[in-house]
Amino acid sequence: MDERWMGQQSSAVRVVSTAKISGKHQQAMTTDYPHVRFSFFDHIEQAATALPDAEVMITYGEDLDEERIAQCRQLRWIHVISAGLEKMPLQAISARGIRVTNARGIHAVPMSEYALAVMLQITRRTDQLRDLQRDKRWDRTIRVGELAGQTLLVLGAGAIGQAIAQKAQAFAMTTIGVNTDGRETPHFDRMVSIGQLHLVLGLADFIVLTVPQTPETVGLIGREELSKMKPTATLINLARGAVVDEVALLDALRERTIAQAVLDVFQQEPLPAAHPFWELDNVILTPHLSGRSPRYMTRALEGFRRNLDAYLRGAKRMENEIDAEKGY
Repeated sequence: MDERWMGQQSSAVRVVSTAKISGKHQQAMTTDYPHVRFSFFDHIEQAATALPDAEVMITYGEDLDEERIAQCRQLRWIHVISAGLEKMPLQAISARGIRVTNARGIHAVPMSEYALAVMLQITRRTDQLRDLQRDKRWDRTIRVGELAGQTLLVLGAGAIGQAIAQKAQAFAMTTIGVNTDGRETPHFDRMVSIGQLHLVLGLADFIVLTVPQTPETVGLIGREELSKMKPTATLINLARGAVVDEVALLDALRERTIAQAVLDVFQQEPLPAAHPFWELDNVILTPHLSGRSPRYMTRALEGFRRNLDAYLRGAKRMENEIDAEKGY
């Protein structure tokens, strides 16, 4: 069955999940919360009859629009089991006073490992070494480097950015973080505000983007910002494609005013086969998987459980509760 009805009390809190959740996780939640009425669906299209009575919704966020929010007449709380909120109808949600929480920080482990992996890949020349192995060539003239002593700049010093900085410090890198106001943040040797970004772009060997997509961050890295980077710098985009002016980045890579880019996100996904990024020898492309992990759903539902406990006891604040008007 597409829907699994759990709980017997008609007055119980009703939780509707439109995110595909394995039977193992479903059973664990229904066992641990016998007085909560759960309805599990693989897709929101299957949930049409359940939405009007949903008090709580679990979703990836991308399946919601204003019409579906209007259908959820009893909805009081949405838990998004991802970090991105840019595709949600936040204005309609805010107008209804619906609370929203997300899984901010859930990607800290896999995305920080991804960032360190590609920095090591570039610095230790593992791609070139693999090519030599395939060609059965013994060439010890290849020039490898070290991460130690290099400078990492992270735009977005939240949970992901801090995890990246922590790992970078373990490799003896200097870490600079950027947030809205420059407040001190763990694992960064120096913090600056977004207004001071231009002062530090030229210091970095690696620039990693982990900011959320908001009206303020769309186009954050454009021609002017790229022009201030070192010609030896690497830009790593783990945020959203819209955070970078891709036309300006393409020009910078072709003209080699920056050394290279690592791109896991794009303005259009999947990236079209005809896109020139595919042809550049100074770009590493991955298909939006830096946050993938076999522990993703376990971590996501651990966060939901903590918030469900808070919700059931009437807490005024929940973990990772966001301001729907601001989008973060």
